[in-house]
Amino acid sequence: AAACIPFLENDDSNRALMGANMQRQAVPLIDPHAPWIGTGMEHQTARDSGAAVIAKHDGTVEYVDADEIRVRRTSGELDIYNIMKYRRSNSGTSYNQRPLAELGDKVEAGDIIGDGPSMENGEMALGQNPLVAYMTWEGYNFEDAIIMSERLIKDDVYTSIAIEEYESETRDTKLGPEEITREIPNIGDEALKNLDEDGIIRIGAEVE
Repeated sequence: AAACIPFLENDDSNRALMGANMQRQAVPLIDPHAPWIGTGMEHQTARDSGAAVIAKHDGTVEYVDADEIRVRRTSGELDIYNIMKYRRSNSGTSYNQRPLAELGDKVEAGDIIGDGPSMENGEMALGQNPLVAYMTWEGYNFEDAIIMSERLIKDDVYTSIAIEEYESETRDTKLGPEEITREIPNIGDEALKNLDEDGIIRIGAEVE
């Protein structure tokens, strides 16, 4: 991570350590952008992350969609690369890959043919490139406080997706097996409106 901090030699060592740790803690954004100012290590970092889709052999891209990339090797064999879409990572973030290769592209072994999370065009992309002003603003940015434009929220500039998984178990008791049902005593209809007849929340329901 320290190799991706521009002008590292001019930074205080404590700040460089903080910057390296913050890069490690970054969550994947919906629309990540590669940095305009970098160190040249962004491509290598993305390639070595294990999250990118990398061509295993030389060949020609024969088919591309959101779910898979097919590459015809020079030897005639067909390689199929599956694209992971909105999978839950161990940290609860959205693991999403996007195809980079286009139909008819010639690829070589080791080329990045699909972006992983926190990547753009084969480069590490942990955030955005916002316009930043160093100034005072009625004391609201005192010490380490920052002021952000409301547009960043409205346009989902720094929005990320979190995926949570919930499980419910049924057990065999002395009174018989437990059931998952919509008929819950002493619960109003308003609280049950998003459950199906089996007591499981319906797809597309908005919850709070």
